[in-house]
Amino acid sequence: MCCLKKKLKPSAGTFQSSLIRRPIQRQFYIFLLPTFLCFCIGFLWPFVQGFALSFCSFTTISHVTPVGFANYIKALNDAGFRHAFFYTVRVAIVSLLLINVLAFSVAYALTRGIKGTNIYRGVFFIPNLIGGIVLGYIWSMIFDAVFPMSIKTVADYGYWALIIVLCWQQVGYMMIIYIAGLQSVPDDVLEAAKIDGANGWQSLIHVTIPTVMPSITICTFLTLTNSFKLYDQNLVLTNGAPVKRGVAMTEMLALNIANGFSTANQRGVAQAKAVIFFILVAAISIIQLRATHSKEVQA
Repeated sequence: MCCLKKKLKPSAGTFQSSLIRRPIQRQFYIFLLPTFLCFCIGFLWPFVQGFALSFCSFTTISHVTPVGFANYIKALNDAGFRHAFFYTVRVAIVSLLLINVLAFSVAYALTRGIKGTNIYRGVFFIPNLIGGIVLGYIWSMIFDAVFPMSIKTVADYGYWALIIVLCWQQVGYMMIIYIAGLQSVPDDVLEAAKIDGANGWQSLIHVTIPTVMPSITICTFLTLTNSFKLYDQNLVLTNGAPVKRGVAMTEMLALNIANGFSTANQRGVAQAKAVIFFILVAAISIIQLRATHSKEVQA
C-alpha cells in the first residue's frame, strides 16, 4: 500500500507545472486581451465601419449621407468592375493550377535525395522574400526587354506577365509546405505499396497525394486568396492598361476598388465594391476548403 502511494504521488516537476498552469488557466483572458484589442482596432472596427459606409455617399467619414443600396446597384452596373471580376477569376484559376503543380513537382524532386537539396530550397524560396512593388519593377524591365510589344499595350501580354510573376514569387513558398507534407508520408506505407507491385507513378497517385492532402488544402487556399487579393504587382506591371471603351483590360478587383477611391464622389461605390469583393473571396475560400478537406478526410 505504501509503495502504491509512492507511485501515485506526483513528482516535483508535475507539481510545479500544475502551479504554473493553474493561474494561466484562470486568467487566460488577460493574455488574450492585447491580441484581441489589436484585432478589434485593426480589423473588426474598420470592417464594421466600412460595411456601414458602403450604404452611404461620402468624401470623408465625417461627411456621410445615407443612400441605401444605391452604391451596390452602381457597383454591379459598372462594366469595369464586372470585367475586373472575370479577369481576376481567370488569373486566379490559371495561377492556382500552375503554382501548385510546379510547387508540388519541385518539392517532390527535392525529396528524392538530390545533392544540394538545401541550396535549391533556398534558391526557390528567395523570390517570396522580395516585396511586390520591387518585384513588379524588376519584372517590368525584363518584360520590356523580352516581349516585342509593351505589356501595357497588349492585354494578353499583360495577362501572362501577371501569371509569370505570381508563379515566380509563390512557387517557392508553396514548395516548402509541400516538402513538409511529403516528408510526413510513412516509409512503411510506400514500402508496402512497392511490395504489392505498385510502380512509382501508382504510389504517387494512390499513396503520396492522398497523404499530403492537408498540404494541398493549405496551398490551394493560400494561392487562391493571394491571387484574388493581388494589387501591388498589378499596379506596377500594367496599372490596368490598355484601356478600351473606358474599361481597363488588365485591371484586377483590388486595383479597381483602389482606383475607385481616388474619385471623391465614387468612394461610396468603391466601398460597396470592397464589401462585394470580401463576400466573393470568403465564399470561394469556404467552398474550396470544404471541397479539399472532404478529400482529405476520405484519404
